[in-house]
Amino acid sequence: MTCQLRILTTLWAGMAIAACPQGTTATAAAGRPPNVILFYIDDLGWKDVGFMGSTYYETPHIDRLAGDGMVFTAAYSNGPNCAPSRASLMSGQYTPRHGVFTVGNPARGDDRFRKLIPIANRTVLPDDSVTLAEAMRSAGYVTATMGKWHLGPDPATQGFDVNIAGGSWGSPGRRGYHSPYDYPRCKQTEPGEYLTDRLTSEAIRFIEQHEDEPFFLYLTHYAVHTPIQAKADLTAKYEAKPKTSAHFNPQYAAMIESVDDSVGAVMSQLEQRGLTEQTVILFTSDNGGHGVVTRMTPLRGSKGMLYEGGIRVPLVVKWPGQIGAGSRCDTPVIGIDLYPTLLEITRSPIPDGCSLDGQSFVSLLTRSGELKRDALFWHFPAYLQANPGMDVPFRTTPAGAVRMGDYKLIEFFEDGRRELYNLADDIAEQHDLSKREPKTAERLWTRLQSWRKAVNAPVPTERNPKYDPTAVWSAPQDRTTRSP
Repeated sequence: MTCQLRILTTLWAGMAIAACPQGTTATAAAGRPPNVILFYIDDLGWKDVGFMGSTYYETPHIDRLAGDGMVFTAAYSNGPNCAPSRASLMSGQYTPRHGVFTVGNPARGDDRFRKLIPIANRTVLPDDSVTLAEAMRSAGYVTATMGKWHLGPDPATQGFDVNIAGGSWGSPGRRGYHSPYDYPRCKQTEPGEYLTDRLTSEAIRFIEQHEDEPFFLYLTHYAVHTPIQAKADLTAKYEAKPKTSAHFNPQYAAMIESVDDSVGAVMSQLEQRGLTEQTVILFTSDNGGHGVVTRMTPLRGSKGMLYEGGIRVPLVVKWPGQIGAGSRCDTPVIGIDLYPTLLEITRSPIPDGCSLDGQSFVSLLTRSGELKRDALFWHFPAYLQANPGMDVPFRTTPAGAVRMGDYKLIEFFEDGRRELYNLADDIAEQHDLSKREPKTAERLWTRLQSWRKAVNAPVPTERNPKYDPTAVWSAPQDRTTRSP
């Protein structure tokens, strides 16, 4: 907000025909930049859709979207839980730059088992962050967010013209998915309405109202975050369906189908209004799936961990005229890349004087080149308590990670322990190579340290005076109603 956007010296309309790549639609070539719809699903795991291999969850509309666009098999979120991933998406910056490291209190779990005092956490995206919405609005887009915000009390202060149901909270909580509920510009006093359906209706209304101007729609469903609440008819359908060892929860499956119905309804609206060919659609998740209700097999771990199951997410991009149908890309990309990618797709100016850590992957979408960077990074200097059934007190202790090529190194700050994996040979992260390949481990650790220094990443070192090495851990009772 404090940074100014560079003014384009040449209007987009005047340069569109001359600079437009082969295959661009007639409408865009005539001068209108493409619309953008970003489906950002909460807690949807890497394998929780049909196009990634699930046979239990049914996602025909999302699968059709994947068939029309490019699937990224190694897409990552910037954090293992909601808020940091969303802050990085909106700012285009790694977590140490904006200070949103986790959800709420970084000292989660029992004091007796925390060896360190975690780094203080921000819960509001700083005002000096120029958001993706602000950048696109300054380029002439009307902007809307529908659903979860989780980065402050009002996304209207961060570049959105329209806010439906977004605020500082991270889940429906006591409001639940079934009405009656009361969100900003999303109130229903009569019972029977399902929140995912309502947000979809609001999205369709927004498209109707703004079909004659370029728009950015951030459709950020609360689903499939806990509480696990679904429509009864869909739940009954999955109760009767054979389950797998990884996918087994009928209500969770029904929540996914409601999200899929949302994608289908929005795509149908675009088709009815002749907007399909001039609309870029992205579909992804903010972190790995909640380990109580789903599994990311063969990936290790789940939401709240820096193992692949906590940070690898599904990603589809559909860009008519530019991406071959049914394309796949194995190059690693990360949440902060979406900001510069969308600016390049829409020919929007880069925020002047602001540092973007991500890299546009338009060259991957158009098969015109490769990304020129050596590594991806994660920094999580906080604690997250264990999921039910875990035999340790934390899903994660403070940690950081780096991926370079096929190798990934995780460093745990409590004791300096490091784990090294070759993801090409061991996507399940079962074979720690740190002792077998010490030079590789040292190379990745050195790169991770240099990155931390470059972005001023704070590492916790202060010992927790309440830590009790004699305390005995007792696993929590099974529950599926919360996943903070």
